[in-house]
Amino acid sequence: MVRIVSVVAYHAPVRGVLTFFFRRVIVDGASMMPTYEPGTELVAVRRWRAVRVGDVVVVPDPREPRRLLLKRCVATNRGLLDVRGDNPEFSTDSREFGLVAARQVRYLVRGPLRKS
Repeated sequence: MVRIVSVVAYHAPVRGVLTFFFRRVIVDGASMMPTYEPGTELVAVRRWRAVRVGDVVVVPDPREPRRLLLKRCVATNRGLLDVRGDNPEFSTDSREFGLVAARQVRYLVRGPLRKS
């Protein structure tokens, strides 16, 4: 699971544009360890291209859409993605809830900011 946080404190119009494209994501949980530990802050950008195998993505939980998940795309099949955590023992992912539509991907993770 992840928490989405506003990016920066600019004037409202600039902040609106920036937060549409960029988000700061805070890792919450152990499903992406050892790649991302809980508390790691990540930069995520709104999906602007097709998701590729290996991309780390932010998607709504198919079982509870208001909850966002941080997962890695491990396979694609005609617009459907197999998304999994890097730590299978502690991950709820496509093995449990099935494939996710590529259009459901909200953000692509670009990398860490820093650890909290």
